[in-house]
Amino acid sequence: MKHYFPTFAALTLSFMGGVLAPVAKADEWNKRTKITINQPIALQDTVLPAGSYVIQLLDLPSARNVVQIFNAEENHVIATVLAVPAERFKAADHSDFKFYESEIGQPPALRTWFYPGDISGFQFRPGRGAAAAESARSATNLANSSAGAN
Repeated sequence: MKHYFPTFAALTLSFMGGVLAPVAKADEWNKRTKITINQPIALQDTVLPAGSYVIQLLDLPSARNVVQIFNAEENHVIATVLAVPAERFKAADHSDFKFYESEIGQPPALRTWFYPGDISGFQFRPGRGAAAAESARSATNLANSSAGAN
C-alpha cells in the first residue's frame, strides 16, 4: 500500500489541478475588470457616478459582445450593453479605455475597452447626449464651411 500512495497522491493533485484550472482562467474568458473612476462617465445611455465597478462580458458562448457593468460588490447589474468589435495594432499589458469627446459639463462617454494583452476589444456607441452633441458639431462645421464658400 505504501508503494501506491505517492502515485495516488500525484493523481489526486493532478485531478484537482484540472478541476481548478478553468476557474483560474475565468477572468480571461469573461474579461472581468475592476475599475475605479474619480468622475462620472457615460456608457451609452447610462451614467456611472464616481466609484468602483466591475465590467465584464456576459457569459454567452455564442455572443461575445454583450458587456455588463456591475457595482463593486458584483451583486447588482447596473447596465447591459451591446458592443461592436474594435481592433488595435498592439496589445497593452493593462486595461485600456478611450472616450468620445464630450460637451462641457457632460460626462465623457466610453468609446472603447481593451482587456490586457488583447488586440481585439469592444467599441460602444455614444449615448443619445453624446450623439446629439456630435450631430450638432457636424452641422455647425458644415454650416461654417458652407458660409465660407459664399
